[in-house]
Amino acid sequence: MVRPARARLTTVAALLVLTAPFFAEAQTGRIWRVGYLTSAAADGSPRIAAFQQRLRELGYVEPQNVVLEIRSTEGKPERLADFAAELVRLKVDVIVADGNAAVEAARQATTTIPIIMAAASDPVAAGFTTSLARPRGNITGLTVQSSEVAARALQLLKEVVPSLLRVAVLWEPGLPRMLNEMDAAAGLLGLQLQPLDMRDFGELEGAIGASTKSRDGAAMIMAGNVALAHRARIADLAVKRRLPTTGLLPESAEAGWLMSYGASLTDQFRRSADFVDRIFRGARPTDLPIEQSQKYHFVINLKTAKAIGLSIPPPLLQRADEVIK
Repeated sequence: MVRPARARLTTVAALLVLTAPFFAEAQTGRIWRVGYLTSAAADGSPRIAAFQQRLRELGYVEPQNVVLEIRSTEGKPERLADFAAELVRLKVDVIVADGNAAVEAARQATTTIPIIMAAASDPVAAGFTTSLARPRGNITGLTVQSSEVAARALQLLKEVVPSLLRVAVLWEPGLPRMLNEMDAAAGLLGLQLQPLDMRDFGELEGAIGASTKSRDGAAMIMAGNVALAHRARIADLAVKRRLPTTGLLPESAEAGWLMSYGASLTDQFRRSADFVDRIFRGARPTDLPIEQSQKYHFVINLKTAKAIGLSIPPPLLQRADEVIK
């Protein structure tokens, strides 16, 4: 059906009103600068790809109107402070921080440039804010896990390995509240936790080796960039030692860990691009409540289970969101 000319003109006029801010901004020729700070590997990162894809969907195309300044320490978190200071010197418009260590480095470097937490763990306990609903200062964004999620992952591990008595919890320092609540959950499950600091792969490898001395043990490796950067190596090492492993990111089980329970990082990083967009449109970090993931994925790697001699109960396989064969 052909619409009346008047209706067509009205529609065009309405579209012009809706898109006027975009056209006005495009005419200014402004190029936004986004700092991206991480201690994980950057090359081929699905998280960065997801973030860039969402930026493009929102109208930000490199290098036309946005420049992404990626600074990766490639698994060496001690370099984060230097890279954060470099991003401040570059006068980026916003810093996207991947992980607690990156958020802390960015926070120490600036109190004025907005900081978007793309994958922070328990930001209240870490001291980044006093409230998720009302962020303070220049920090907002997303949190990928909570104490309850970690406790649930521990429960699932016990269901997979009913004979389990001891669990080595390998974690990147900075999550004391989560460990305390996990310890309470472990008590109810009849488990003994052994917290072990994990700052680099050397420490992680030694901790995994120590946790295999007993046949009634397993390793729960907390979500962190050191673990994520070396997830495939961790999987190989654990399989060789026939050690059940679990983590809080689906990417862990996909790399060969026995199982995982947690939010998807690629989903989180896509969402962090929306925060960047809102900042560019004039919002302040204090205007944007910190978001917690509402969807969690339970993944079992059946291939790994067979490799370490574990039989997964069929009801548990049915409850999994994904079974890797």
